[in-house]
Amino acid sequence: MSQHNSLRASSTLGAKRNVLKRFERVELLKKRGQWKAGDRILGLRKTKPEA
Repeated sequence: MSQHNSLRASSTLGAKRNVLKRFERVELLKKRGQWKAGDRILGLRKTKPEA
């Protein structure tokens, strides 16, 4: 069973994630100039979140 959100420690709620969702990766690649409108969404290159 999973733990209810209200019971989790407050320090774990704002933890840094090392995996980005697809829309976050597209935004990051747009910022870097590595993705433009019309490119494929599937098979995106690997990205590291900005520190």
